[in-house]
Amino acid sequence: MTTNNIDWLSLKDTAVKAMKKAYCPYSNFPVGAAGLVEDGRIVSGCNVENAALGVTLCAECGLVSDLINTGGGKLVAFYCVNANEIPEAPCGRCRQLLYEHGGDDLLLMTAEGIRTMTQMLPGAFGPNSLKEVTSSEAKGDHDGTD
Repeated sequence: MTTNNIDWLSLKDTAVKAMKKAYCPYSNFPVGAAGLVEDGRIVSGCNVENAALGVTLCAECGLVSDLINTGGGKLVAFYCVNANEIPEAPCGRCRQLLYEHGGDDLLLMTAEGIRTMTQMLPGAFGPNSLKEVTSSEAKGDHDGTD
């Protein structure tokens, strides 16, 4: 899918609607996210804070949960906004989460324009990384540096 086939305005509108439902009494920094799935569905999520800040859920977590809950599939485009409806880049943890469900070619709207996941998370570790190690170990391909 090319960036021309993506309705970025619709994704932004969905992200804004999600942002308005955010639960953020500690940071007062609402975030909403929307993603386009390869089958045309749009999934979304908002941040949900917790008094124990380490267990706060980013908007991307809710989006991926919505993705899985509505049938799974591959994300092809992603849009995240703050309270000013300005694009926000995902944090490192969320880039990894999005990579798992969108891969190298996932397109992300950023304040600087559209970027690929490869640009946002170069050298990403993902499902193929695990397969490479597992298949290598199964064949006995060790370099002897243990």
